[in-house]
Amino acid sequence: MILERYIHREILEKIGWIIGLLFLILVSNRFVGYLADAAAGTLPAGLILQMLSAKMLATMPRMLPIAVFLAVMLALSRMNRDRELTIMSGSGMSEMFQFMAVSRFTAVFAIFVAIAGFYLAPLGERQVQELKARAKTESDLSGITAGQFREFNEGERVVYIQRISEDRESMEEVFLQVRQQERLGVLASESARYVVDPRSSLRYALFENGRRYVGKPGSLDYQITEYRRYGILLDYTAPASGYEDLESLPTSKLLQSSQPGHRAELQWRLSYIIAALLLPLLGVAMNRFALSEHRYTPVFVAVFVYFIYSNLLGISKTLLKRDQIPAFVGLWWVHACLLLVIVLIVKFPAVLRRFRNPPAAQILPADR
Repeated sequence: MILERYIHREILEKIGWIIGLLFLILVSNRFVGYLADAAAGTLPAGLILQMLSAKMLATMPRMLPIAVFLAVMLALSRMNRDRELTIMSGSGMSEMFQFMAVSRFTAVFAIFVAIAGFYLAPLGERQVQELKARAKTESDLSGITAGQFREFNEGERVVYIQRISEDRESMEEVFLQVRQQERLGVLASESARYVVDPRSSLRYALFENGRRYVGKPGSLDYQITEYRRYGILLDYTAPASGYEDLESLPTSKLLQSSQPGHRAELQWRLSYIIAALLLPLLGVAMNRFALSEHRYTPVFVAVFVYFIYSNLLGISKTLLKRDQIPAFVGLWWVHACLLLVIVLIVKFPAVLRRFRNPPAAQILPADR
């Protein structure tokens, strides 16, 4: 139908720049944070763009429901302001037509939300975790500047390099201080370079032609060792045993599990799809109250309802993860409450008219 395609085009136009704006805000915020980490030496500069793209992929399903919600609100508000919805209503298009048109659009949009929530977001989150682990092993010497002292691991290591190559893989006149409990080790080397163990893929700093001093500060009991080659494993921390990041788990694994945390994560991913279906209906229901003198009041009210809805979902997810509520209750009651709110908003004008204009009392004929 022409009018339905027109509504879809209005929503699609709004959703395009809303998603672009949300991505721009999040990218700017994340990019500034990653630049600060790179300046502090905790994130190699070469991983910034990879980390940024993976993080945006992981946060995509969180943005899509609010984007389509705002797009529906703004599109219908514009059409209501220009009296287009009034003309449609006068030509025989009921309010149910708006609900059906928006529902068909969001049904297609929910497919993209499902792909993002079930596949793209876990994939992006796994990439984020891998990049964090990689950054942890590479960051200790990546932020070094020639001619300056640099601290790592909260002062456990202090490095000074006189000269460094352009590819930052080889160094000359290197000083390294390593603190281990009460003992202090100092290395002075003519040169140093990176090497990678092909079997374990671990990175080492290989010092060549130097001396190593080990002892306790203030004591004469220390050791001096001359070496041709001396390797030090860069800061590597194995992941804690038994730990798993729920957000990075594949959806197939969540479907096969009955653990409370896995159930909570699965229902959370399903919530993206349900929110993408229900929130636009809330926007259609609230649009009927968009009067000319209070044009944007329904938008603020709808956004307030969204924040309550989002917070209740987060609380329910935490309770379900802790196994404090049963799985059949889970996050479903929050969606049911939102659906009830939508129904009440739709029925509110009819109920209000009934109270304002009660039916006339029927007058019975008097008995003779």
